[in-house]
Amino acid sequence: MTTYTARPIDPAALKDLRTADDADRPMVPFADEEGGAPLRCCLRRSEPGERIALVSYAPLRRWAAATGADPGAYDEQGPVFIHADDCPGPHPHGHPFPGAHRTVRRYSADGRILGGRLVENAENAENAENAENVESSDAFDEAFAEAFADPEVALVHVRTVEYGCFLYEVRRA
Repeated sequence: MTTYTARPIDPAALKDLRTADDADRPMVPFADEEGGAPLRCCLRRSEPGERIALVSYAPLRRWAAATGADPGAYDEQGPVFIHADDCPGPHPHGHPFPGAHRTVRRYSADGRILGGRLVENAENAENAENAENVESSDAFDEAFAEAFADPEVALVHVRTVEYGCFLYEVRRA
């Protein structure tokens, strides 16, 4: 089975977001006293005391600008946590931000939603509180394989079910 890689926010986009986010607001850094914020720049949870920021991010809009697609009404932006300063990026192992319920949302090359799939990742839910990254889950790999078996699918977004928050992107290899 093919293994699929989670993609963090691109370094060029991070540079932009640290100046002004996708809602054109300046970044407002703060010290994360408790830790645990899902950082989209390095695909891990924050540690207590790290300097982070909550910014508005439009992942499909940025992908569309790079590819010439026009997602139309499917363009959306939402809040994501990032490090306020440069970080080393992710460590490529496992699926980040494990949890019991995730949505794998499929997009076409023109930026339209082609459907999605609920991933119930119970094996990782037990470890989510105590693990930075948990080994690859068959549930995610199966969902990605199913998505990319459709030649119309150009990329997928992994999102939380509860709030619909963007977690990370996976593209066709």
